[in-house]
Amino acid sequence: MVDKKTASSPQIPDKLYFKIGEVSTLADVPTYVLRFWESEFKRISPKRTSSGQRLYRRSDVELILAIKDLLYHQKFTIQGARRHLSSRDPGEEGSSLLEEIRFELTEIRKLLD
Repeated sequence: MVDKKTASSPQIPDKLYFKIGEVSTLADVPTYVLRFWESEFKRISPKRTSSGQRLYRRSDVELILAIKDLLYHQKFTIQGARRHLSSRDPGEEGSSLLEEIRFELTEIRKLLD
C-alpha cells in the first residue's frame, strides 16, 4: 500500500497479525492515535479477539505507515489524506488483497508441513 519506500520507513516483521502495541512501536505513534485513525480512516479495520484486543494485518500496518507519512511528513490534513488515499488506483487495493491472501495461505502451508 505504501507508494514509495523511504529510508525512514521501518521494516515490518513477517507476521500475520500485530497487536496495537507492536503497531504503535513500528509507526512510532501512541496507541490513542491509532485508535483515532481507525475512526477517521475506515480502511483501517483490525480484527478483534474475543477479549476485544485489536489485531492488525500487514496491510493495515502498511496503511498506517502511509497515513503517518501523509500527515506528519507531507503535512496533509486528515480530510486531505483521506481524499489522497481514496484517489489511488482502485486496482491497487485488489492486488494488495490478493498478495495478503497469498501470504496467509503460504503461512498455513508452512504450519501444515
